[in-house]
Amino acid sequence: MSETRPPLPPFTAVTAAEKVQAAEDAWNTREPERVARAYTVDSVWRNRDRFIAGRDEIVAFLTEKWERELDYALRKNLWCFDDNRIAVRFQYESHDRDGQWWRSYGNELWEFDEHGLMRRREASINDLKIDEAERRIFGPRPGDERGQESPLR
Repeated sequence: MSETRPPLPPFTAVTAAEKVQAAEDAWNTREPERVARAYTVDSVWRNRDRFIAGRDEIVAFLTEKWERELDYALRKNLWCFDDNRIAVRFQYESHDRDGQWWRSYGNELWEFDEHGLMRRREASINDLKIDEAERRIFGPRPGDERGQESPLR
């Protein structure tokens, strides 16, 4: 029996937005195994300059990421969608072990299989040093802020 992860393609504006919010919610748990279940067992990623293949590598990558990017908090916004593909813009904030805060900006291209599992993810990300006083992302998104765009600066 195949795993399924609704909503399933082909996406509508509503189901694409639901898929994006579900991804944001999962990543904000900072639980690598939970996040990895949204991907096919042979999913392929490009994340910055790294190439990752399969759930085991996804778990290892995310474990390392969240050991380095402390107090990680993410916001994703739907950019566009078509059939089984979604593009998102995102921002997240975290700090390193030295206490330096960062805001990371990026975009992702997602491709899903017929069961709603992501089989391909390509992420381009840039980092900006910020002072702690400049933070604007504090933990998971409150329900009344769902669907709101993140400011560019």
